[in-house]
Amino acid sequence: MATLIDPEVERQEILRHYRRLLRTAKPYLKAGDAKLIKKAFNTSLEAHKEMRRKSGEPYILHPLAVAQIVVEEIGLGTTSIVAALLHDVVEDTPWEIADVEREFGTKVARIVDGLTKISGVFEYGTSEQAENFRKMLLTLSEDVRVILIKLADRLHNMRTLDSMPRHKQLKISSETIYLYAPLAHRLGLYAIKTELEDLHLKYTDTEVYNELVNRVRQSRSARNRFIKEFVQPIDEELTAQGFSFEIKGRPKSIYSILKKMRKQNITFDEVYDLFAIRVILDVPQEQEKAACWQVYSIVTDFYQPNPDRLRDWVSTPKANGYESLHTTVMSRSGQWVEVQIRSRRMDDIAEKGYAAHWKYKDTGVPQPESTLEAWINKVREMLETNNSSALEFMDEFRQNLFVKEVYAFTPKGKLIILPDKATALDFAFDIHTHIGLQCLGAKVNQKLQPLSYQLRNGDQVEILTSQRQKPTEEWLQYVITSKARSKIKDWLRDDKRAKAEDGRFLVEKRLELLGIEFTPETLNRLLAHFNTYSTQEFFYRVAIGQVDGREIKTELFDPNIEVLRLPSMLEPKAFDHEVQKVRGVNANMLVIGERTDKFDYTIAPCCNPIPGDDVFGFETEDGIVIHRTSCPKAVQMMSNYGNRIVRAKWTDQLELAFLAGIRIKGSDRVGLVNDVTRIISNSLKVNMRSITIDSDDGMFEGQIMVFVNDTNHLTKLIQRLARVNGVLQVERFDT
Repeated sequence: MATLIDPEVERQEILRHYRRLLRTAKPYLKAGDAKLIKKAFNTSLEAHKEMRRKSGEPYILHPLAVAQIVVEEIGLGTTSIVAALLHDVVEDTPWEIADVEREFGTKVARIVDGLTKISGVFEYGTSEQAENFRKMLLTLSEDVRVILIKLADRLHNMRTLDSMPRHKQLKISSETIYLYAPLAHRLGLYAIKTELEDLHLKYTDTEVYNELVNRVRQSRSARNRFIKEFVQPIDEELTAQGFSFEIKGRPKSIYSILKKMRKQNITFDEVYDLFAIRVILDVPQEQEKAACWQVYSIVTDFYQPNPDRLRDWVSTPKANGYESLHTTVMSRSGQWVEVQIRSRRMDDIAEKGYAAHWKYKDTGVPQPESTLEAWINKVREMLETNNSSALEFMDEFRQNLFVKEVYAFTPKGKLIILPDKATALDFAFDIHTHIGLQCLGAKVNQKLQPLSYQLRNGDQVEILTSQRQKPTEEWLQYVITSKARSKIKDWLRDDKRAKAEDGRFLVEKRLELLGIEFTPETLNRLLAHFNTYSTQEFFYRVAIGQVDGREIKTELFDPNIEVLRLPSMLEPKAFDHEVQKVRGVNANMLVIGERTDKFDYTIAPCCNPIPGDDVFGFETEDGIVIHRTSCPKAVQMMSNYGNRIVRAKWTDQLELAFLAGIRIKGSDRVGLVNDVTRIISNSLKVNMRSITIDSDDGMFEGQIMVFVNDTNHLTKLIQRLARVNGVLQVERFDT
């Protein structure tokens, strides 16, 4: 039975929320601001008057709640409150951006536009969510308030997700953990990031979430008692030394407890740092650093610190502006406790992110501090240079919401902050695109390193360049920053275009020689014969020699002869099908095994296939050579000599042994080589041909050549080796 709605009760409820918003905003308001907020509230109330949320409550309560979060939890001002109140009017009501601009000015209109979802047609293979996100980010590069209000909107939607159907709960929660929580973290909104993560867990893994909430609740009184005892001596000493301060215990979020349990494979009781102690100092900005270290000295006088767990973000703040001094100390009861030491200003930034310190001029231009500004500039650059699909873009953007960073220096001592796992090549592109494109390698701490070298904190990097150096496709595997990625892609695209022009010239010359006119029909016959999907691709292949220009013959253009298609670049699974087309229906199937006298075959040294691999045979004067279908030469062979390819498969024999290479990396210890060789020879009866292991600074890297029966055999061996204590990475490599 539907419950009766009393309009008067609802009106009072709406007014109560509105007055609360005004009360919270009051300290920040200038003359005329309250009037503007009232106008926005009335506009939104009128525009949404017939609408209700899924929970049944009047829709206006949602914009009011978003405006409340914007002012109370993020610390933004009037423009943002007005935009938050109006953020859904263009999307859900007859209002248009032009109406918003006329009534509330350009700044508000631009923010509302950034928050309004795109409607209409989307390109194939993309998603509405990705397109909306890209649009929102385009506006971010002009005005960061768009993202902050969007985060407030998402937070309120997550807080009220109960009334949504299950499939919507899962969809919205997944988007939240994938994009919005990392984004909140990147903007320094830790409180919002933590709540978004916890709410995601609440709706995606309700049972686990509830169990952890109960466990945390049960341990609360014991925890409070422990905190009180732990803090007492620090409190007394700080008071004695005349500090003005506040100490509070902050419990770890449910999501981070679970993450830790899963990552370290431990139980709830084994998570030692369920909470952190935070010391907040009231000191002038110029004394902050010295005061933090003074307090660190006091804390470590009472409790023994863990030297590996000292984090100094006071001297070098995180890229999102986070500043704090973290240390983990041993309490008297044998428990590790994290202590965070910071000033009131730093705490403000940690809780509300850079919004806490955003001062907007009348022009609407933010004046944030340098680190976050640099990140926003990176986003802007990424948006300008990015021409991939929205989904690819979103994926790249996510990678750039890097939580971890690596700090490296130029030879002159300039600090360069890059995402964790960034390489010397990323570093080169960060300095300048031209340096990146001509990068040969790097001198890291005076030692020569390749392009793919992964940077470590404190590395001093000198980039070596050469006019003759040119990027290759392989470079894309060496970089993780979107700037480097997009610049390499741009260069490769331009290079391909230039080479295609050369190819076009060669084809025109060849046709001229044959006395054939260069027409669209001529070109289509060539594309059909050489099985290429575009003219540019065809010309490019001619230029690099993948298609032999001499194979363009007069008979190809005889209208009475059907064009014979040559196979194109293929995935292994399509291989057999293509071979069948080229060789005819009854193409011979080459069965490879020790009892196959019918064929004389050899194994190709370029890709070294072993039983279990997808393979094909290639006819040569000396017999058939067996290649992997993923062999680098396969495409060329298929394109140029499709008629010499035979389908091939392995028999199930196990007597034959094939040579395969295994690369192994890890931390060095006494007896490690012994363990590795024992596993190879004893447990799987594998014969080893050679083993080389180099050790450097406690890390080792080795290459082992072994004889195995097939891929199954090799996979088992790799899995066993991966379990050896100290081994971090095991992989097959092409010998």
